[in-house]
Amino acid sequence: MPVVALALRASNGRVLMHRRPFEKAHGGLWEFPGGKVEAGEHPVIALVREISEELAVGIDPSHLEPVGFAQTTVDGAAPPIVILLYACTAWTGELTSQEGGAIGWFDEAEVKALDKPPLDIMLADQLFAKSPR
Repeated sequence: MPVVALALRASNGRVLMHRRPFEKAHGGLWEFPGGKVEAGEHPVIALVREISEELAVGIDPSHLEPVGFAQTTVDGAAPPIVILLYACTAWTGELTSQEGGAIGWFDEAEVKALDKPPLDIMLADQLFAKSPR
């Protein structure tokens, strides 16, 4: 199952994270916002759509930069998941959580300390390995 996620960065370098609603899978854990890619949908277009639905902001596809990916192991979860992570520093509108989960801005150390699903741990490691400190 292809999934897209966004590392939205503020001008101070902090990254927006989303806390999953407690009633959902991985409830209460922090993740990069995003969601599923629909059949036939380009991942970038899916991410623009998902961010609009989840955070009520607009993202210009040309501002999205691929950062990395994480996937479940071959003998792992069913269905298998591949998450594509993109970074962006520009958006339009006021960030508002539309699905009931909290959102917050965190620096690198704080992101790494958050309780996250395993794939988001891998994505955070890739994001900060490529980022200036």
